[in-house]
Amino acid sequence: MATFRGNHPAKVDEKGRLKLPAAFKQLVDAEHVTQFYVTSTDGKSAEIWPLPEWEKQEQKFEDSSSAMDLSVQKYLTLTSYFGQQVEMDNQARLLLPQILRGAAKLDADVSVVVFGKLKYLEVCNREMFEASLPVNTITAEDRMAIAAILSRRS
Repeated sequence: MATFRGNHPAKVDEKGRLKLPAAFKQLVDAEHVTQFYVTSTDGKSAEIWPLPEWEKQEQKFEDSSSAMDLSVQKYLTLTSYFGQQVEMDNQARLLLPQILRGAAKLDADVSVVVFGKLKYLEVCNREMFEASLPVNTITAEDRMAIAAILSRRS
């Protein structure tokens, strides 16, 4: 699967559907993906996973001895509670689960932002996201952790 990157403003319609931004739609079309798993780990934003990528996540849990780990169980419980498998319609719209729309405030009357997060998309209420920016700055500790990760890949 191609890499999702960048930020695209969007809207959720009155029926709870998000129109996939064109740049992201091109990537899923190139891979012939029409099925997605829409979920969240915290109820503050929606994660849109192309189904093949979500299935890879599930397989990692199944293939490891971590399936009974308490952290994994919490993750699976939350992603199941907020999650639904959906199909993209002919107009590139995806239905966001009602429970998740309510929790993350992804209503028809607000602007949302759709972020590329490498293998999945994240959808946030734009106003709430922008309000969180001052407290989510990258710290010196964050920069060191990122540098360490990047240096391992060289």
